[in-house]
Amino acid sequence: MTFTYNAEKNFLESKTFLITGASDGIGKTCARTYADYGATVILLGRDQKKLEQVYDEIEQSHPGKVIIHPIDFKTASLEDFKLLADSLNEQFECLDGLIHNAALLGARTPIEFYPAQEWADVMQVNVNAVFQLTQALLPALTKSADARMLFISSSVGRIGRSFWGAYAVSKFALEGLMQTLADEVENTTAIRVNSLNPGGTRTNMRRDAFPAENPETLPTAESLMPVYLYLMSKEAQSIHGQALNVRDFKAL
Repeated sequence: MTFTYNAEKNFLESKTFLITGASDGIGKTCARTYADYGATVILLGRDQKKLEQVYDEIEQSHPGKVIIHPIDFKTASLEDFKLLADSLNEQFECLDGLIHNAALLGARTPIEFYPAQEWADVMQVNVNAVFQLTQALLPALTKSADARMLFISSSVGRIGRSFWGAYAVSKFALEGLMQTLADEVENTTAIRVNSLNPGGTRTNMRRDAFPAENPETLPTAESLMPVYLYLMSKEAQSIHGQALNVRDFKAL
């Protein structure tokens, strides 16, 4: 059964969300959707040209509602994340949402033969950079009266599957980070923290992982957006510390 959510027009007005991996796929669609409902969106990604294309698209429809910040998680330093946080603190009173969408797929090969450098790269992008960005932006999120943090997970990060290597292990790590952080902030902030498994979706990453698969059989990124919108709504304030799935999502 497909989840539906009839969001009020501009219900995200005055909200500011940061979305990683926003130059393509689900991240790009999420950014456009949040902007359509009134949010100011800050787009992070490593491909500046693609980010600029998303910027132009959103700016044309919603002037002044989009900012881009090119950054490569594979090479980003603690100082890079600090500079980002300082810049956002100068421009905004707080941050109302952080969507950890960026990820590196890595090799699909047995652990026995997994390239060590590729393992390190996947862990850097999918885990270490997520931790560092979270740490840098927590003060801004704490200032919000109703903040949300969403870790985009995967089915292979909840039940291990052969040949998924570093990607699967990194998603298991994100689930642990989500649970630990959720427990820490539950009673001291207004930040609600969850993970979300979007399931197989018609994206470039999915195509790379399953090259023989017919993409027309998969849901589009747009079809996931009712869940992404609901999780930013007032109705979802009680959802916290949960490992959620788009496919079987139900409103509480």
